[in-house]
Amino acid sequence: MTQDTALSSSTKLSFNDFRNEVLNDYKIARISRECSLLGRREVLTGKAKFGIFGDGKEVPQLAMAKAFQKGDFRSGYYRDQTFMMALDELTAQQFFAGLYAHPSIEAEPMSAGRQMGGHFATHSLDENGDWKNLTKQYNSSADISPTAGQMPRLLGLAQASKIYRNVDELKNASTFSTNGNEIAWGTIGNASTSEGVFFETINAAGVLQVPMVMNVWDDEYGISVHAKYQTTKESISEILKGFQRDEKNNGYEIIVVNGWDYVQLIDVYQKASKIAREEHVPVLIHVKELTQPQGHSTSGSHERYKDENRLKWEQDFDCIAKMRSWILDFELEDGDGETLKFVTSEEELIALEKDAKKHVGEAKRNAWSAYLDEIKGEVKIALNILDKVAIKSSNKTFILKLKNELEAISDPIRKDILIATRKALRYLKDETFAEKTVLQNFIKNKINQGFDLFSTHLLSETEFATTNIPPVPPTYNSEKKLVDARVIMRDNFDAILQKHPEVLIFGEDAGFIGDVNQGLEGLQEKFGELRVSDTGIREATIIGQGIGMAMRGLRPIAEIQYLDYLLYALQIISDDLATLRYRTAGKQKAPLIIRTRGHRLEGIWHSGSPMGGIINNTRGMHVLVPRNMTKAAGFYNTLLEGDDPGLVIECLNGYRLKEELPTNLGDFKTAIGEIEVIKEGKDITVVSYGSTLRLVEEAAKELQQVDINIEIVDVQSLLPFDINKETVKSIAKTNRLLVVDEDVPGGASAYLLQEILENQNGYEHLDSKPTTLTSKAHRPAYGTDGDYFSKPSVEDIFETIYKIMHEANPTKYKSLY
Repeated sequence: MTQDTALSSSTKLSFNDFRNEVLNDYKIARISRECSLLGRREVLTGKAKFGIFGDGKEVPQLAMAKAFQKGDFRSGYYRDQTFMMALDELTAQQFFAGLYAHPSIEAEPMSAGRQMGGHFATHSLDENGDWKNLTKQYNSSADISPTAGQMPRLLGLAQASKIYRNVDELKNASTFSTNGNEIAWGTIGNASTSEGVFFETINAAGVLQVPMVMNVWDDEYGISVHAKYQTTKESISEILKGFQRDEKNNGYEIIVVNGWDYVQLIDVYQKASKIAREEHVPVLIHVKELTQPQGHSTSGSHERYKDENRLKWEQDFDCIAKMRSWILDFELEDGDGETLKFVTSEEELIALEKDAKKHVGEAKRNAWSAYLDEIKGEVKIALNILDKVAIKSSNKTFILKLKNELEAISDPIRKDILIATRKALRYLKDETFAEKTVLQNFIKNKINQGFDLFSTHLLSETEFATTNIPPVPPTYNSEKKLVDARVIMRDNFDAILQKHPEVLIFGEDAGFIGDVNQGLEGLQEKFGELRVSDTGIREATIIGQGIGMAMRGLRPIAEIQYLDYLLYALQIISDDLATLRYRTAGKQKAPLIIRTRGHRLEGIWHSGSPMGGIINNTRGMHVLVPRNMTKAAGFYNTLLEGDDPGLVIECLNGYRLKEELPTNLGDFKTAIGEIEVIKEGKDITVVSYGSTLRLVEEAAKELQQVDINIEIVDVQSLLPFDINKETVKSIAKTNRLLVVDEDVPGGASAYLLQEILENQNGYEHLDSKPTTLTSKAHRPAYGTDGDYFSKPSVEDIFETIYKIMHEANPTKYKSLY
């Protein structure tokens, strides 16, 4: 049932309504508990791989559900099944479908089997990839397993309400908000509050004053480790007392409540909801004295680390047991002197409990049948094909053995089908007949089906896919106007902010001073502090702000001041942002744009180019490396037309260089996934990107003096790289390849070689060994000499190319050394 009305609200309930609501809550709690108990058994019997369940947390989640309203968002963790059930957003059958990893969005709507059970999500997008009306539904942002990883996103989900309430241009954004009245509800286990991103988020939410209710489920343990080893004073609410708001200072409302007290919990959650929703004040609810009846997960037993006294206490203070006792003991005398009770005898509760257990058992069987029957149907087809193949083959005995082994598997999975059929195909390598072709097609279809089930939606597959957006070239006045390149960036952001009221730009020094390189100069004054804003030094939650706001229909541009600082936030980018669309099978998106700058500054901490690490940890978003500010501005314009997240890395030493000012600011677009040949040549193809391209161009001039004419390819976009496969055309002309990259050896250069040689078959055209020129294995030493000896120089590029040409024609190009 929906929970828009709470027991303690001003709405008058008849006693019969009150009684029915209490008993329905108890039934939901019992269904949830039975799911946990039976779910553990399914793992231990081998039907499921692993399980983490919400047993022991049922009653506070019922109370939270009563305060949760349509339009609100949850950002939680893997123990919130009761909450989802109380909102009618999770059925027992769906619970087991998640446990079995059923790869169907209809059967398992949380992730189509892509995530472990217990990771909950609702659908923000319809079948076409369009936004649904988020104010008309309960919303759960898709969970991730990394502890406290849900916290940064929570901040952004809450901040979106503040933006919608206070930015006049967004007052009519009725699909996403109703005057900013929505709360972002966070949940976390007490042990995970030790993570740095928890404290970072708590601090940021207090500074921003956003409508966030943070719930800490406290059962005193983190896996097997007691709270005394986790938290100072063994209490998160104690150590956060300094965050409590008072008459002079903003802060939090901090509330402590026992997790087994049904009535008090309902009252607390109504109070917290009112404060956050109306006042836009964050609230921390520390729900203590909870239990974890089955231990942390299916990997072990809590009897190994809890003594007899603790186990006895957990039995006595189990929240469902305490709720049960309260129901049995409840008596109320009405105005007529009649005693009112929830139940006339314990038998009523026993009958309810039996119904709950029966319901869960049926749900489990139905989920297993739905999962298995489809596979068994595929097995039958495979067995029939193998039979027919065996009859025609000289290796009949071996093929029938494979067939019989497959047929003997009582609970087959898709892997079993492909193992049998692919092994059978090996026995047919020297034979040709029609049945073999049928087998080959069957295998190909199953592999393609596997891709559809497990590998789609890494990026947008809708009409809004960013790679579908055609380029629009910049236009110029007849009178050439050269400006500092940072002016192009500033004026393009100005045009963006005017054109797109949903765009927000924020980061360290991004607001008042207009960023450290003046690319946002004067824009805060023009558009206000909510749309162009400063943040604290807290990269993980800067990204989290962007993720959460993007999930609620805004178009944030989150600035990380330098590329090296991206490492502070890489876990959130990798685990949350880059996987969001994939792990929801295309049902949620966060088209966040991350702005940063890097390349060729001096020193270990400000000039690293960890591109290999970035591109291999961020599959699921675009990584763009423009060579100048006009190209960079075009990338921002393109990303805003699409619905994929992207990272734009501006050239740090390019802001003061002169570029021609376009006239169509905000409208010209740089194509994503396309290279550009910026100099044609005949002797060798040199592939590079970013600031290093300028060194390549300088080396090209010097190489011409010795009659070497190089072709220069600007990568522009690392993820994706060269979707039209244009680089190989250059290699077909020059027959030689050099990749120049300022990342460490084996970093982005190795990625580019794999793309060019393997995916584009560039090796077919090579007359010389493909070569890479990278930085040294260490980060750059400080100073100009440090840069010269740490990263590729003009002389390095010249001599590397000259050596390749010497090997090709030693008579013409005499050895330098």
